[in-house]
Amino acid sequence: MKFASLAVLGLALGLAACSSSADSDAAAAGRGGAGGGDGRGGGIGTSALGGPGGGNFRPGSQEELAGAIGDRVLFATDSVQVGADQRPVLSRQAEWLNRYRQVQVTIEGHADERGTREYNLALGQRRANAARDLLVADGVASTRIQTISYGKDRPVELGSNQAAWAQNRRAVTVVR
Repeated sequence: MKFASLAVLGLALGLAACSSSADSDAAAAGRGGAGGGDGRGGGIGTSALGGPGGGNFRPGSQEELAGAIGDRVLFATDSVQVGADQRPVLSRQAEWLNRYRQVQVTIEGHADERGTREYNLALGQRRANAARDLLVADGVASTRIQTISYGKDRPVELGSNQAAWAQNRRAVTVVR
């Protein structure tokens, strides 16, 4: 009887630990737009700026940007146009950057695995530039923003399928 109670208690604790780990992994995957594939983030709650996530982040940090604001926007295949569903992410980023005027960022442009290396580097650069241009239009000084393209060299999601490709077509804002 004692052993059965201990076994049940151990199992319950083990499941709770696994659940917390899975929830953390899901939250990390959803940070900044990866969850749900819409670029709006996947955390629970909202930040003071109306973004996804919430939580206790150091003000002006990459963690706050990724977890509470959203650090990435996603693109359609072969597109450099920031979709209407992605613009709120960049609006929140601009508001956040205007709040923390000391923060400088690099916008990384990415592409999925299809296409040549040269084509994807150019596409990634145009995506980074498109995100930068919208931030500048929302009042962020262009001198605070650098851009770089990684093309298809740094996939966030491995796989040769639509779901992976959708996550890899992105521009990610990174605090320097």
